[in-house]
This record gives sequence, structure tokens and C-alpha cells, in this order.
Amino acid sequence: MTELELAWTLSTPALLGIAAAAIAVLLLLIIKARVHAFIALVIVSVITALAAGIMPGDLIDVLYDGFGSTLASVALLVGLGAMLGRMLELSGGAEVLTDALIRLFGEKRAPFALGVTSLLFGFPIFFDAGLVVMLPIIFTIARRLGGSLLLYAMPAAMAFSAMHIFVPPHPGPVAASGLLGANVGLVLICGLIIAIPSWYLTGYLFGLIIGKRIDVAVPNVLSAGKNDSYVDFASRPKLGHVIFLLVLPLVLIFLNTGLNFAGEAGWVDTDSVLISSLRLLGETPIALLITVVIAMWLLGWKQKKDQSLVETVVDSALGPVCSIILITGAGGMFGGVLRASGIGDSLADSLAALGLPVIVAGFVIAAIVRIAQGSATVALTTAAALVQPIVVGNPDFSSLQVVAIVLSLAAGSVFASHVNDSGFWLVSRFFGMDTKTTLKTWTVAETLLGTVGFLLSLALYGVVSLF
Repeated sequence: MTELELAWTLSTPALLGIAAAAIAVLLLLIIKARVHAFIALVIVSVITALAAGIMPGDLIDVLYDGFGSTLASVALLVGLGAMLGRMLELSGGAEVLTDALIRLFGEKRAPFALGVTSLLFGFPIFFDAGLVVMLPIIFTIARRLGGSLLLYAMPAAMAFSAMHIFVPPHPGPVAASGLLGANVGLVLICGLIIAIPSWYLTGYLFGLIIGKRIDVAVPNVLSAGKNDSYVDFASRPKLGHVIFLLVLPLVLIFLNTGLNFAGEAGWVDTDSVLISSLRLLGETPIALLITVVIAMWLLGWKQKKDQSLVETVVDSALGPVCSIILITGAGGMFGGVLRASGIGDSLADSLAALGLPVIVAGFVIAAIVRIAQGSATVALTTAAALVQPIVVGNPDFSSLQVVAIVLSLAAGSVFASHVNDSGFWLVSRFFGMDTKTTLKTWTVAETLLGTVGFLLSLALYGVVSLF
């Protein structure tokens, strides 16, 4: 979309006031007035755009841009992931893997097992795709062992979030590394050093605390419940088949990210037909599509099941997730309106003039921009671009100090996920939580993740400075 002309230019305090008022009205509509989240998000997006000075003639384009760009990345992943989850659940595959995890770790360590598994899966796979793939396993374990869904879901979801934010080859830390001239290999090593303890404190331990305090029932997002009429879809598959279906998208996506990394390092030619074809296989939608087709054969057709039954099972996965897709898209619309209003750029410019130490200023800028407009990627790249003139080529910063600055920016970009973040709505609807509960759980957890990640980055920076 081309750069917009605003009907009027507002000061940073005015833009901040509009954003705060918009969020307050949105929460009021959803929590107090009980307006459906999709409707509330669209209404507030329209009013906020007009109040921020976006021309009426540009309004629809701004709404479409935010909504469409979010759906482009979410709809295929959620739809294909739901199909895979539905087949794993009804075939008994989720039960098979659940049995294996419980035998290996024990019932008391099931949340830890889910978190560790998600950390491993989260290395190459993006947050939303990884969460969708793991959902049937999370739900099955929660139903089997009882207690709040949060006991099992939070360690897994926060593991994907921590890996996505701090560890290359995920796009955020890779982009920040490029802007600041950081060594990506060092960012990967230090990112793991920060991501794992951050997850343990904010995903695992905090997940156990809120799981005991807040009771969230297992939702019927992937199925119609225990008494589903299609539960005879297939005989229980072998454990090896289930692991293969879960690992296949992981391997394909890792192939893509690995080749991209190798291309940036100059090891391979990413424009060659062979490399570009292999990269295509690892694009997340293609990897999930391949996995779904193989699952249809492995769990259905190979078992001599009626093709119409396989079709019915796959089709039944789409209905429950339509609401999730639309609400997530509307959340992206709201964030897009805030970005188009210029509030993020205005805030970042004002904060850059405060004269804070660069590692602190970068974190604060990324966190404020994240809170203001929702997108972690925009927050990270905005903060990196602003501190770039201070960092790049500056002999006062060692290579490890630059890495610590990159990770502090990443920590700021995950801070306080709330109603203008499409990921907030993805978690809210997949976990079957209302907006108020999601704010008390997911928003707090993401805030803690950002805070702990920043403190560890600051500690790394301080230790390196001593030598």
C-alpha cells in the first residue's frame, strides 16, 4: 500500500491518547457490553482510523491491508493445522503420543514435557504454526490428566513464543542482526541462553501458578467433543507414524530456514532452481499441506477407510476455526490502523531523544511501539533502525555487546501482547478464554517474558563489559 496522506497531523501525545482511548473502548465493548470481538474490533478500527486523520477515501484500503495481511499468514496455517489436528485426534494419534510422553516423563511432569517438546519444535517453526500442530497433544493430555488447560497449554505456547522472539532463524532476530551488524551465529547461541531460562521462569513456572489459580476447560475447537460421531475414523496408529507426522513439517520448515540462512551466509545460491524448489517445500503453508495430505493417506486411506469419511473429518475441522481466523484478522486490522496512523514512529522518535543507554533505550522503544501498535516485527525493526546509527561501526561495542543489544530489542518486541496483537486473539480463541482471562494470563506471561529476557540481555551486556 502506498504511503497515506492524513487529513490532519497530530502530535505524539494526541496520537497516544487516541490509541489509549481506542483500546479502552474496545475492552469496554467486549468485556462489559458483550459485543462479539470481531464486530468490536471492526467498529473500533474504523473510528480510530478516522480520529487519527486517515482520509475517508483511504479508510477501506487501510482496513483491508491490516485484515488481509494478517489473514494471508494466519488463515492457511490455522486451516491446515486444524485439519492435521482433527485427524490426529480422531485417529487416536494424539492418545498414542500422550501415552508415550506420560510413560517417559510421568504425569506430574507432563507440562514440562510439553514445554520441552515445544522448545524443540519451536527452533525452526513459527509461533502460530507450531502452536496449531501441538494443540491436539495439549488438549488430549489436559483431558487425560485433568485440571486447568493452562497447566499444559501455557508452557507449550510460551516455549514457541520464546524461541520465535529470541532465536534465529526466526525473522525478528535475523532482521535485527542484519540492521545492527550482529553475528547471527552468536545471536543464535546467546538467544538460546536467554530463551530457555526465560521460558522456564515465565512459561513453565508461571504457567503452573496460573494453571492452579485459573480454571480453563479444554475447548472443543478441534472437535465437537468426546462423543463425536466420527471417532471411529481409524484404528489407533503406530507411535512412529504420529511422530513422523509431527516431525515432517518441522523438517521441511527447517530445510527452508536453513537454506535461507545458508544463502545469506553465501554458502548456496538461493536463486538456483534446485535451492528455490527445496525452499518452496519448506514454506510453512506448503509444509503443512504436504503433511495433511500424507496424514489423510497414513491415517485414513492406508487403513482402508471410506474416502467420504476422510473428507468428512477434514471438513469438520474448518467450521470451529472460522471464528478464530476472522477475529485474528480483525486484530490485525486494528493493529494496522494504529501503524498507519503513525503512532509507532512518533513514539519511537520521541523516546530516542531521552538519552538512555542504548541497550535500555532499544528495549523501551521496542516495548512502547509494541504496546502501541501490536506487531512484534514492526516494534523490533523500528527500534533496531533507530539505534542503528549509534551501534553500527562503533568501536565502543564488542561483538557480544551488539548481540546483547539485539536480544534486548527482541525482549521489548514481545512485551505486553494485548488486544491490538493478532497473536493475542489466536491464543484467546484456541484456548477458549474470554478477553479478560487472556489479559490476566497471556498478556502477563508475555510481559514477564519480555522483562526477564531484557534483564538477562542486560546481564550479558554487563558481564561482557567487564572484560
